[in-house]
Amino acid sequence: MIRVGLGYDKHVLVEGRKLVLGGVELPFEKGESGHSDGDVLLHAITDALLGASGLGDIGSYFPPSDPQWKDADSKSLLKTCWNDVTNAGWKLGNLDCVIALEKPKFLPYREHVRASIAAVLGVLPEQIFVKAKTGEKLGDIGQSRAVEAWCVCLLEKLL
Repeated sequence: MIRVGLGYDKHVLVEGRKLVLGGVELPFEKGESGHSDGDVLLHAITDALLGASGLGDIGSYFPPSDPQWKDADSKSLLKTCWNDVTNAGWKLGNLDCVIALEKPKFLPYREHVRASIAAVLGVLPEQIFVKAKTGEKLGDIGQSRAVEAWCVCLLEKLL
């Protein structure tokens, strides 16, 4: 059996927070505002994996109303969900992700981010791809007021 999952997340960028994408801190004067560390990429990945496996979504696992998840490390959240996905018999085919971010330029950090995600999931970096798009100076993304991420995953399971 194969299934695909789609994940999405968006956060406002604010001063005084770190910009974390895929578990990697990128140097920038703003970071994601969120209940956890705000890592939109890992949140989108988590939702894609949970959706494909039929196990829920990130909000059902880690409700933002619950104070125990305040400033939580999104790598730990992803790892918790991934353990449930793999315990249900699923294996990762691949992840394909898009980040919408005007600044900073993502390309210099791409391989480090791919390796970080692969390490959390215990898969090969070749199974992970991440690309970035700017907002062409338009809207919340283009004005560096927000960051968005989308992720599509392919999961496989023997019947």
